[in-house]
Amino acid sequence: MSAVLTRSGAGMIAAATGLVALGVWADYPELVTLGLAACGALLVAVAWLVVSPKLTVVREVRPRRVFEGSAAQGTLTVTNVGKRNSPPLMVTETVGGHRTTVTVPALTAGHRCTVSYPLPVARRGRYLIPPVELGHSDPLRLLHRGRASGSELVVHVYPRVHLLTMISAGGPQDTEGQTTSSAPLGGVAFHSLREYAPGDDWRRIHWGATARTGTVMTRHVVVPDEPRQLVVLDTASPPYAGAQFFEEAVRVAASFCVAAERSSLPLQLRTTGGALRESSGSALEFLSTVDSSGADRGLAALTDLVRDVVSDTQGVALTIVTGRVDAQATQLLMSLRARFLSVSLAQLVSSDSAVPARPRGVLAVAAPGSEQFATHWNRLVLR
Repeated sequence: MSAVLTRSGAGMIAAATGLVALGVWADYPELVTLGLAACGALLVAVAWLVVSPKLTVVREVRPRRVFEGSAAQGTLTVTNVGKRNSPPLMVTETVGGHRTTVTVPALTAGHRCTVSYPLPVARRGRYLIPPVELGHSDPLRLLHRGRASGSELVVHVYPRVHLLTMISAGGPQDTEGQTTSSAPLGGVAFHSLREYAPGDDWRRIHWGATARTGTVMTRHVVVPDEPRQLVVLDTASPPYAGAQFFEEAVRVAASFCVAAERSSLPLQLRTTGGALRESSGSALEFLSTVDSSGADRGLAALTDLVRDVVSDTQGVALTIVTGRVDAQATQLLMSLRARFLSVSLAQLVSSDSAVPARPRGVLAVAAPGSEQFATHWNRLVLR
C-alpha cells in the first residue's frame, strides 16, 4: 500500500518548486519562505499517512440476483480495531466500470460504522465486483493512501420478465394422468405398489397386498406427468434488426421460463447455439449473460436441437423466440408442428417493417418489444 499524489498535492509541489526557484532568482526571501511552507505541508502529509489505521471491513451485497430495473445495495461495516482514532475514510466500489465513492466518518478506537449505497447494476449481465478500496487522506488532501479489502463478489442481473399465461394444450395434467417412477413424490396419482419404508405415511399401506405377500406394502403416489415446456432462443445475429431487439427477445424467453415455473411445468431452455438449461433458476442465470453471434446457425439448427425431445413419450410444448422468420424457417416450423403438443412463435420485429410470417398451425405473435409482446400474447391466449 503506497501513497498516491492527489491533484492538490501535485499543485502544492508545483507551487513549492516555483516559489523557491522564483524567490532565489529574484532574491525575494518571502517567496522562498512560502515555498518552504508548501514543502512543509507536504512533509506533514507524508507523516500523517505513515501510520495506517487498523480497520476491519465487512461488505455485503443484497440481493446477489436481481432483475433488470430492480435495485441492489451494498453495505459496508467498518470497525476500528486499533488504539488510535481513524480519520475519515473514502471507500471506492467499482461495478461494471462505474466507480462509486462512499465516505465513512472518523471512528474512535473500538467503534464501528455501517454505510449503505446503491450499486449501478441497471443492465442485465454478470457483474464481478472486486474488493473494495479503503483509503484515507491527510487533512489537506495532498496525498491519498488506499488498500484493497474483502473479497470479490458476483452479482447476476436477470432479464426483465413480464407476466405470461401458459397454454394448456394436450398432455395429462390432472390426478388421473400418466405417471413415471421418476416423477416427483407427494402427489395424489397412484403409480405402483412398493415395500413400506420408514417415514412413509401409514395411511397409504395397502392391506390387501400386505396380506397376500406377507410384506408391508404401500401405495407409491407421485405428481402426474405434465407437458414439458421447451423454450428455444434464437441466438443468431441475422434475424434481429438490431441489438435492442435481441435484448427484448431475451426478456421474452425469460418471461416464458418464469411462467413455466409459476405453473409448475417442467422446463427446458435451449439456444440455437447449443446451450441447455433445465430449470428456471439456471435458465435466468444463463440468460443474464447470453449474447448473439454471427456464427450461430439460428433456426436452421432447430431440427437437430429437438431431435432427442420429439422422440420422448412425454408431451412437449415448443416455444421459439426469434426475430424475423424467413420462408425456409416457416416451412420448417410447419413440418415440426405434428411432433409437439403445440408450437408457439415469438417474433421481436420492428413495428414499421413488413407483416411477420405466421406459419400454419403455429401460434405466432409479433411485437417490437417484450412488454407489447406480453400484452398481445395474453390477449390471444386468454380470449
